[in-house]
This record gives sequence, C-alpha cells and structure tokens, in this order.
Amino acid sequence: MKYRLDKQERFAVLTLDEDNLNSSIAPQFKSDLIILSNEGIPSLILDLTNVKFVDSSGLSAILTGHRLWKDNGGFIVAGELHPMVKKLIEISRLDDIFRLAPSVNQAIEMLNTKAAN
Repeated sequence: MKYRLDKQERFAVLTLDEDNLNSSIAPQFKSDLIILSNEGIPSLILDLTNVKFVDSSGLSAILTGHRLWKDNGGFIVAGELHPMVKKLIEISRLDDIFRLAPSVNQAIEMLNTKAAN
C-alpha cells in the first residue's frame, strides 16, 4: 500500500497513493490508522484525491479513521473526490457523518477554525 504522511504539530495529512481502496489493502490501512492514532496525532486529514474506487472494505477503513479521531481534534476526508468515490459516500449517507473538504488546504482551514473557537 502506498501513501504519504505529512505530520504537523496539530494534525497529519495522509495522502493515499492508490487507485483502489478495496479489500486487498483495507485491512493494512485500518492497522496503519490505529498505529497513527496511538502515536497521538491529534487530527487526521485523509486525502483521497488519487483514489478512483472504494469498496465496502475501504469504506469500513475510512469509518475506522472517523471513529478514531472524531472525539479528538477531528477527521476530515479531503480532496477532489472521484465521482465514483463521491457517489458511494453519498449513497451510504456518510456525507452527513464525514467532514468533507474539497482540498487539503481547505481541510487545514477547517481545523484552524475549529481550534480558534
């Protein structure tokens, strides 16, 4: 599984560099999210710009991230989502649960606004 992690003081940006977030990589992805959470990263921005397809296992992995960070600093799904990925999130009604941002920069602004309040 390929991803980039940019750790900052108040958050980390995890950019998934895979076309598919599916059952072949979702278990490892979940494990990596748990490890990151245990490292004390206060907030996570998950950049899905490069992801073209997500199956139910991938969606479960994203939900794991949401559960791990929702009560802490926050969890934001960011990036210009591929139409199939966006549609799956909408059909699953997770667009009401996830905080979505059209770019990583806007996700960072969302976290900064929350921290200022």
